Amino acid sequence: MYTKKLAATAGCAALVLGLAACGKSNSNGSAGSGGASTTISGAGSTFAAPVYAQWGSSLSKSLTVNYQAVGSGAGITALEGKTVDFGASDPPLKAAEITALEKVGPVQQVPMFFGAITVSYNVAGLKTGLKLDGKTIADIFLGNVKTWNSREIAALNPGVSLPSTAITVVHRSDSSGTTAGFTGFLSSVDPEWKIKVGEGKDVLWPTGTGAKGNAGVAGAIQETAGAVGYVEQAYALQHHFTYASVKNAAGHFVAPTLESTSAAGEGVHIPPDLGFKIKNPTAPGAYPITSQTFIVVYRDMCKAGIPGGESAAKGVARFLDYGLGEGQSILSQADYAALPSEILSKSKAAVASLQCNGSPLTG
Repeated sequence: MYTKKLAATAGCAALVLGLAACGKSNSNGSAGSGGASTTISGAGSTFAAPVYAQWGSSLSKSLTVNYQAVGSGAGITALEGKTVDFGASDPPLKAAEITALEKVGPVQQVPMFFGAITVSYNVAGLKTGLKLDGKTIADIFLGNVKTWNSREIAALNPGVSLPSTAITVVHRSDSSGTTAGFTGFLSSVDPEWKIKVGEGKDVLWPTGTGAKGNAGVAGAIQETAGAVGYVEQAYALQHHFTYASVKNAAGHFVAPTLESTSAAGEGVHIPPDLGFKIKNPTAPGAYPITSQTFIVVYRDMCKAGIPGGESAAKGVARFLDYGLGEGQSILSQADYAALPSEILSKSKAAVASLQCNGSPLTG
């Protein structure tokens, strides 16, 4: 089963938190027959880390991908500081982030794939599929709903035996794209949440315990009876979590699956800079808490002065080409969803426009 494979790749991704992952660093190497591996460095989204570890493993004969799963906010900061060759962020860049990055050079955000953010829980006797709507999830994370047998949860789950176990909320402590996706959904469905907490990679949580990264939240849920938190589906599957079916904009309770995650991309408006955001999608079969994820690069990586230089610029372009090509076909193995054709074609065009000192990196 893929869960075992995911555990291996996620473990590889976790190694980068210390230094570098899934391969030996060799920033001066070049790819070629019998030659040394080119190395590229990236940092950011923990949501995307299992996929980038998998893609890096597939390319390991000619490309070493050192990816630090430190959260979307830290990834963009690292790109701005020119300590990595590419950044990775789940939410699109804010105007202030674009302004800061473009002090170094023009930037391009490249949509890569979709993934579901689960509402995962650790409650004895409760199976996967507990029905929750946006208002109830918001009230849980606001601290208004304190036990699993509360009237609000019971009303959505007639006939289900709910324990009186106290609810322990677990949330991200770091600047997180997963948080941005989760809080964006809650802000779109609950006015109280929008006023009191809002949305973004960093919010002031009214209750709960913080943990770093998707892996940290997953671990805290696993260790705490009565816990609930939001984690990307691959982490939920890796830890054998139970998770909720969530009411979508069409009024249907939908489980996070490959099909329902893909459906969330239907009809999304794509702006010229490709910085779109999925937010409470309207398709009848869509899972409502779905996130996009981006790789962010300088349009001319060599002029911007990325640490790996020309070799890394070519390596980043090759990594992007693979991810938007063959890499899309293996996303489903990890329960991530490929880009719809309209978005995929725009992503490929963006990569084709990347340069090194004015010369195309792909062709």
